[in-house]
Amino acid sequence: MSKHGKILIAGVGNELRQDDAFGIEFVRAWGKMMPKNDQIITMEVGIAGIHLVQELHSGYDTLVLVDAVDYKRKPGTISIEEVEEVSDIEQMPLDQKREFLADMHYTNVTRAMMLAKALNVLPKSVYILGCQSAKHDDFDIGMSDEVTAAVPIAINELNKWMELHPAELNE
Repeated sequence: MSKHGKILIAGVGNELRQDDAFGIEFVRAWGKMMPKNDQIITMEVGIAGIHLVQELHSGYDTLVLVDAVDYKRKPGTISIEEVEEVSDIEQMPLDQKREFLADMHYTNVTRAMMLAKALNVLPKSVYILGCQSAKHDDFDIGMSDEVTAAVPIAINELNKWMELHPAELNE
């Protein structure tokens, strides 16, 4: 096992919504730029999430969700932030639980994390590597220049972050 434990890097997004493709493009670039490491697994999650829950059953110490964000920052700005809390299905009223569990085909990443938590497969450490989007409101293929240029920067930032935070990643 690496000094960081086993890490899942999951690219989130929709390639048909401009900069929302950032997470998907990130994991594709990561796979081309980074050496193979059995302790760092990448996957495209897209806009659904049930296969993320299935993958988390393999056992991970850390989950890094890579996604376009709207934090009202300069387009292309990269941030890595810890997910403080994932909602608990057990706290939902019965009718909301039924609705939540009724059709898992449409499970988004937030719901997938809730389900993973309920199944006790959500890692203790969950982070979002976000890139401030410039264009994300329309259906259109192709990311903005700022977000496209941010992909290799985000790869470098994640590598530096993993080196600076090994204790957090191996709790």
